[in-house]
Amino acid sequence: MDIRNILFSNRSFTPIPIAITIIYFSKPMFPYFIYGIVLLLLGELIRINAVRYAGGVTRTMNVGAPSLCTSGPYSFTRNPLYLGNMIIYIAICTISGGEYMVEMCLIVFLFFTFQYMMIISLEEETLKKLFKEKYDSYCENVPRLFPRVSPWNGPNEHSPSSFSKTIKTEKRTLQNIFLILLLITLKTFYQ
Repeated sequence: MDIRNILFSNRSFTPIPIAITIIYFSKPMFPYFIYGIVLLLLGELIRINAVRYAGGVTRTMNVGAPSLCTSGPYSFTRNPLYLGNMIIYIAICTISGGEYMVEMCLIVFLFFTFQYMMIISLEEETLKKLFKEKYDSYCENVPRLFPRVSPWNGPNEHSPSSFSKTIKTEKRTLQNIFLILLLITLKTFYQ
């Protein structure tokens, strides 16, 4: 089996060892805690905005999409959810502090860059087959992961979902963030 399929199918679980390591070495410190909270809010804002446009189809075990989303945050980067995830995990490392904070941030960045580049290459193969020239044009104008400065004004077929529907879709991510922060807090106070 292709490693890309394994990473795609298990993308919700592969960060668990990193999360456990972050919690284990956590020792929150000021001002890094504040910097981390700001990054966390930025990452989750990116995710919420991306989910508003792409909807719940992003939570699938199958590679592909019913339509090509190129509006909202998808007009800046082809993968805003993955960018948001990277920022969230770096934020959690920053919030957790500790003597290995910089090393953990680097490990998180490298891990997610590798994982998402593998997953993205798999998704791109499928999207190219599904949407042909339309996807080629999108790829030529919008970067893979790190965003462009201004939005691309390509064909736009998606409008944002309601905030309540978006939050329901994003509930699991918010629960996981809360759980990790709770465990860091408990470890700090009951050490």
